[in-house]
Amino acid sequence: MITTSDLKKGLIIEMDGELYRIVDWQHIKLARGSAQVRMKLRNLRSGATISHTCQAGSRFARARLDRAHVQYLYHEGDLYTFMDNDTFEQTLMKADDLGDGVNYLKDNLELDILSYEDEPIEVELPITVNLEVTHTEPGYKGDTATGGTKPATLETGLTIQVPLFVDIGDVIKVDTRYGTYLERM
Repeated sequence: MITTSDLKKGLIIEMDGELYRIVDWQHIKLARGSAQVRMKLRNLRSGATISHTCQAGSRFARARLDRAHVQYLYHEGDLYTFMDNDTFEQTLMKADDLGDGVNYLKDNLELDILSYEDEPIEVELPITVNLEVTHTEPGYKGDTATGGTKPATLETGLTIQVPLFVDIGDVIKVDTRYGTYLERM
């Protein structure tokens, strides 16, 4: 059990039989009465975001998640296939469960799957991935007074802003947390 003093962003708690990830929280002290904690929670199964207010000192059950190191193999339609590196068992996940993570999945990418009671809940991508630029317009030096950017489509279909010097065929490092360009490889 954890109390409201142990709360932090990203923590997964179990409430009313559902799993929630804490998106944001704040401690509120009112002039009269006891302090309250207002939380913004995201349901891990449905993806819905809710607000929840409770008294300071309330207790919650911490969800015990299993972590498996897996390798992405392929996708067929709406299903994505991952293989456990230790047991070689394959796990299927729907695109809806992966969310924006599908934009960074590349063959043989190694990542972690979090599961609760043998049900895969979500994937934890590496912080950065290397992706090849498949389409971008030519960038001309001197178009801007400061460093300019242009849109580029990557091998997974993701479109991000890149500096003008990036060309088709370049491999770039992308931050999976924010979907931004980091550097050219």
